[in-house]
Amino acid sequence: MESIDIALVGKVALVAGAFAFLFAAERRWPAVRRPRPAWPRVGRNGALWLINVALSLGFVVPLTQWASGQALPWRPSWWSGAGGLVADLVLLDLIIYWWHRATHEVPVLWRFHAVHHVDRFLDTTTAVRFHAGEVALSAVARATVVIVLGFPLSSVLAFEAVLLVAALFHHSNLRLPAGFEALLARVIITPSLHWVHHHARRVDTDSTYGTLFSFWDRMFATTTMTRRTPDMAIGVEGAEERGLGGLLVAPFGPQPTERTSLGT
Repeated sequence: MESIDIALVGKVALVAGAFAFLFAAERRWPAVRRPRPAWPRVGRNGALWLINVALSLGFVVPLTQWASGQALPWRPSWWSGAGGLVADLVLLDLIIYWWHRATHEVPVLWRFHAVHHVDRFLDTTTAVRFHAGEVALSAVARATVVIVLGFPLSSVLAFEAVLLVAALFHHSNLRLPAGFEALLARVIITPSLHWVHHHARRVDTDSTYGTLFSFWDRMFATTTMTRRTPDMAIGVEGAEERGLGGLLVAPFGPQPTERTSLGT
């Protein structure tokens, strides 16, 4: 088995293990009592995830592998090894911060990203609930970054594994000790921070864009003073949840909260 195949298998195993653990843990120690019935929502999110698994195998992974082979050879020799990997992870997380922010501020990107946000509750299944159009667009954007900045495929795969585990964690409904979570939140995005990002109030939805590290939001002034509460409404201001078919066509129809320009 080639090293890239081993890396892909390792990534899948890590993410699957994290999902299984957090899915069980958030049901054993929930931060917020989940609404009933829960399983139709979980099934809807799971269906979107299965679509994206197929898209990933047929488009995203091949595109990423191709892009790594076209990467511009500008990286200096000292930007390699363990130190180079750490630098790549930090830089890629900064790029993801700006991509996530763009999905909120650029109207056409928000049309697709809103499918993720219109979920009326937050748990591990929300972390894998994305419209296939957003997944495809993000794959093209990532491929462009890989080519221009010369990221090796090993760094991209490592970051994707870390990114997915981080997303599962901060979307989870896992109850954490308040002091411990506050300490974590100084460095990484935690469930309480991301819960506010999913608040059905636009001023909060358009804040806290970090995925792994929380200091990007402090650096670029995209934090919010709102704090998580058990009764906080989750979703998109002015929008209702839809069935699977409605979610798939949602980006192509009228938007209840159309965004007409950057930052508005």
